[in-house]
Amino acid sequence: MLKDRLVKTVDKLLAFLTVLISCLLVVCVCWQVFSRYVLGTPSTFTDELARFLFIWVGLIGAAYTTGKQRHLAIDLLTMKLQGRRKAFSQLVIQIAIAVFCALVMVYGGGGLMLRTLQTGQVSPALGVQMGYVYLAIPFSGVMMIFYSIVFGYEKLQVLFAPAKNIESTKHHSNVLDKN
Repeated sequence: MLKDRLVKTVDKLLAFLTVLISCLLVVCVCWQVFSRYVLGTPSTFTDELARFLFIWVGLIGAAYTTGKQRHLAIDLLTMKLQGRRKAFSQLVIQIAIAVFCALVMVYGGGGLMLRTLQTGQVSPALGVQMGYVYLAIPFSGVMMIFYSIVFGYEKLQVLFAPAKNIESTKHHSNVLDKN
């Protein structure tokens, strides 16, 4: 199915970016320690680069975690629900996530990125436009909205499924909750 292939592709892209940036971060920090303590001349750019890489890996990792539904959640109420009530509760949660990401991360973060690019603010050590650093905010917001739409659509299918399908979904959901 097209939706499943698209989700897998986004999953792989975010996983690849997270691993790549994490590896770059490790190399950057190792070089920083080596240059400071072994060579005696600390690298001037590694502190700033490590900070920017950490921002990117944190936000992209958050989007990836959202896609795997492994993010931090308080689900006491949702765990006690079954069938359509559980699906409705999960749908409301997905809508809240999408609204938050749209307003705060995409609109707010995108506005911050654009304003920073317009002012031409650059980082002192690397000389990189700070707007590119802030691009991580709307990018991860868009990825989280993508996952919220996918998961929300799945919950809508459960809500509007015939009653006999809900019983099998209820059993499937309980099996998943135990794992």
